[in-house]
Amino acid sequence: MYLCTELSKFSKVGKFSAYKLPLRNLPEGVHKYEYELGTGFFQDMENEDVRRGDVHVELTVRHEHDTYYLDFEMKGMLIIPCDRCLDDLEHEVDTKYSLRVKYGEEYSDETDDLLIIPESDTYLNVAYMIYDTVVLTIPLKHVHPFGKCNRAMSAQLRKHSVNSFDDEDFDDELLDDNLDDEVNDAPTDPRWDALKNINNDNN
Repeated sequence: MYLCTELSKFSKVGKFSAYKLPLRNLPEGVHKYEYELGTGFFQDMENEDVRRGDVHVELTVRHEHDTYYLDFEMKGMLIIPCDRCLDDLEHEVDTKYSLRVKYGEEYSDETDDLLIIPESDTYLNVAYMIYDTVVLTIPLKHVHPFGKCNRAMSAQLRKHSVNSFDDEDFDDELLDDNLDDEVNDAPTDPRWDALKNINNDNN
């Protein structure tokens, strides 16, 4: 469900003018639009979790009588940070979204598939609809497959996890069984290694 305040806000932002649909002047029939969502699109949306983006959007608008049927199809790739090691993680986008739009007295989005916009609005900006649909494909927990995380970073996480998380918030799934080996394999400070050797010689 899209907040009318968000729709109104983005319809006035110049950087998203390419996403304005001239609904009022759209003749009956089928109309197609295409958009390319690059890294700049997500930066303009001020989303710091999407490091890079390359998503192709196809929008089909079918105007029948007093109703506009909007069908979005989005495919591409996002680069987001891994929750475990913070390295780049590829996230494939392949999703669809449909919406009916009608004119009325005022904004209303009380249902997920019907949007009412004021009679005075000649355009509908779909930038936020597209953005929201794409971002919602990102799972709450996004991590590399088992064994693919940055080993050094995973080792540091293992070392400091007990002190970094409260017992109630600690998530064992963030720490795979192989992280114990990663701790042992992680680079060490040569100064500490030298001290260890002195201690061993004394014993």
